[in-house]
Amino acid sequence: MTETVRLVCPLGRKHVELWGGALLAVLGIVVIVAGLTNWAAVVLGSLAVVGGAVLVWHGSRFKAPVLQADATEFRYTWGRYVVRIPFNDIGSYYVLPGRSRSLGLCDSTGRPWTFPSVEGRRAGRPYLPLSSLTSPAKVDAFMSSAGIPPRDRSISSGG
Repeated sequence: MTETVRLVCPLGRKHVELWGGALLAVLGIVVIVAGLTNWAAVVLGSLAVVGGAVLVWHGSRFKAPVLQADATEFRYTWGRYVVRIPFNDIGSYYVLPGRSRSLGLCDSTGRPWTFPSVEGRRAGRPYLPLSSLTSPAKVDAFMSSAGIPPRDRSISSGG
C-alpha cells in the first residue's frame, strides 16, 4: 500500500446537535423578527438563539473515531486517545456487533491485542470503540483496502 487509507466514523449525536442547534437559532431569529413590538417574543427568541448557539458549539466539540492506515502503521484516533501499531504486526481484524460497534485487532498468531481503556480506567480492552452509526461493511471495506484480512471465526476449516 503506497497511499494512506482513512475512515472517519459518523457520530449521530454530533449531527443532531449541529442541525438542531442551527434550526433552534433560526427559529429564534424568526420569532424575534416577527414579534419586534412584543417584548416577550424578543426575550423568547433571544433565548432560542442562545440555546441554538450553545447546541452548535457543544455538537462541534465531539470528536469522531478515525481509522487510518499507511504502509508503515495503523492508527486509531479518538480525540486525544491515539493507538499506533506497526502495520506488519497486525494479522487480522474482527468487528464486534452491538449498540456501539467496536474493532478488534489480532496479531500474526491470532491473539487479540489489548488496548488501554478509552475512558482512562486502568483496565485494558481487546477492542477499539467505533460509533454506533459505523456500518460493519464500511469497516470491512476499509480493512480490505488497507490489506488486513478478516479473522476466521469458523470452528472448522470449511472443508
